Amino acid sequence: MVVFRKFKRKGVMTKKDDKKIKTKSKFREYVEIIVTAVILALIVRTFIVQSYHIPSGSMKDTLLKGDFLFASKFIYGAKVPFVDWKLPAVREPRRGDVVIFKFPGDRKTDYIKRCIAIEGEVIKVRGKSVYIDGKKLDENYTKYIRGGINDYGPFRVPQGHIFVLGDNRDNSYDSRFWGPLDKKLLRGNALFLYFSIDYEKHWPRFSRIGDLIN
Repeated sequence: MVVFRKFKRKGVMTKKDDKKIKTKSKFREYVEIIVTAVILALIVRTFIVQSYHIPSGSMKDTLLKGDFLFASKFIYGAKVPFVDWKLPAVREPRRGDVVIFKFPGDRKTDYIKRCIAIEGEVIKVRGKSVYIDGKKLDENYTKYIRGGINDYGPFRVPQGHIFVLGDNRDNSYDSRFWGPLDKKLLRGNALFLYFSIDYEKHWPRFSRIGDLIN
């Protein structure tokens, strides 16, 4: 009796081998796409733009509790992870910028306030009025609950620092209480809202989505 045995010649690829190679190739392709996407997301989040959530009413009515925003990280010079370095800034903070920074008290918690005075300027607060170098500021973004009772200054902002205030002046823990902000703690400049939700009504504030922050 003649027995026929199945055999695979050396160097000859079978359909099964071809299928395995294609499966491995597909898997590797998916892994590469995912890894690339994660790396790009980390780069964007670290150096370009990052999202933030507003947990309090200190910037009301410019920003409300439940707002979610995107902030530019590179404009003031993004911090390099794991080292005490920052990339070169595009520009210095200006009066009126809504800035995100690490709270000087613990250097961990993210705060958001408005830059009111820059280094070298003298700030004075009297009731609802703010004066910079003796000139009264025209502020159309402020809100007062108790009529403005926190007088401050005059105070000259030291080099390397800015002076920040919350737009909700009677309900904001800001530079009037803990002093000028070291620019090294700046993390970004607020750009626009990408989502907002009213926690009391449990419903999105659709009219705020896409609003520019200024």
